[in-house]
Amino acid sequence: MQTPYELLIGWRYTRAGRSSRRNGFISFISGVSMLGIALGVAALIVVLSVMNGFQKEVRDRMLGVLSHIELYAPGGEAIPNLPDAMAIVQRHPEVLGVAPFVGAQALLARGEDMKGVLVRGIDPAQEPQVAELAKTLSQSSLPRLVPGSFGVILGGELARSLGVGDGDTVTLIAPSGQVTPAGVVPRVRQMTVVGTFDSGHYEYDSALALLNIEDAARIFRVEGPTGVRIKIRDLHRAREVALELAPTLPDGLLIKDWTRQNRTWFAAVQLEKRMMFIILTLIVAVAAFNLVSTLVMTVTDKRADIAILRTLGASPKSIMGIFMVQGAMVGVIGTGVGLLLGLGIAFNIDVIVPAIERALGASFLPKDVYLISQMPSDPQRADILPVAVISLVLSFVATIYPSWRASRVNPAEALRYE
Repeated sequence: MQTPYELLIGWRYTRAGRSSRRNGFISFISGVSMLGIALGVAALIVVLSVMNGFQKEVRDRMLGVLSHIELYAPGGEAIPNLPDAMAIVQRHPEVLGVAPFVGAQALLARGEDMKGVLVRGIDPAQEPQVAELAKTLSQSSLPRLVPGSFGVILGGELARSLGVGDGDTVTLIAPSGQVTPAGVVPRVRQMTVVGTFDSGHYEYDSALALLNIEDAARIFRVEGPTGVRIKIRDLHRAREVALELAPTLPDGLLIKDWTRQNRTWFAAVQLEKRMMFIILTLIVAVAAFNLVSTLVMTVTDKRADIAILRTLGASPKSIMGIFMVQGAMVGVIGTGVGLLLGLGIAFNIDVIVPAIERALGASFLPKDVYLISQMPSDPQRADILPVAVISLVLSFVATIYPSWRASRVNPAEALRYE
């Protein structure tokens, strides 16, 4: 621990005094280093918070359509002993809801336009228990999926690409058809569009078609649901819950969680976030190592003071401590200001960005391109603490060499020219 006079002198050198123009210049350089650290830390916090916000926004929209966990039979076959499997799943304390479904791929045609679609046969009564999208549709188009009516709810982008709306008919073509003397003839069924949805995720809005589970089973000729959608309390525990459920399920059933269904996307986001963290940390490093030049100039300016302190009995270790305190003060103050600035922007970005957009007359996030019109932000402790620690460590490391040089000053040589 530093002695009181070392802390006092180190703090006075940080302020650099106003007794001379040279001291004022050193104070200016010290302030620039402090400002650089603050801006670097603030930029790092804001960028990571915005990236977290985008990731959370996309994840929430994705999970409005996807299941937290999905139980299914291989080969698209019906799940044997479905009631027993659902009972096992519902006994898990983390499970909030389950809903059976029939999943398959097909072609959807309207005139000469034809699109590949992911067909999901759902139970309109149980689907809202597992999907936010179904809750939204439960008061509008979901009740129209009546068994035997062969109604279909299409993603908004899919409906627009086919040029259809409520009440229009489309043709669903199942790939596995009937075997005839002329070959395999695909099964064709006229469907009535009873609604559309916009989840905010292009992949599903452009390729997902919802049918009644009984109609889907009849079209694809399966004896029952081919899978079970599962919603849990904490989506972040999906992989852990899936691993706990797997040994308890009947033989032949497979299980996967939402992170495995979109592994490539989440891996890309994590890689991008990691690279941004490294790149922006270099900004903090540049600002922190500006302390080297600041302290070198301070040591040169204070050679006489160092010599006097040495003649009064100060040890080289104490001299080194004085200049380390000076550099550490700059790092601590800069990091603290950067944290306050970064968190202030991150928590108020929904106010700051619209104000900048109004001032510039521009839109940073056109809704027709990004599907969201507001800049998301999600500051997380797991990102903020490493930023602060790295900034402080870099600032401390930058002080070591100049402080060591100060401790090596020879009093006789320093006072010869004073």
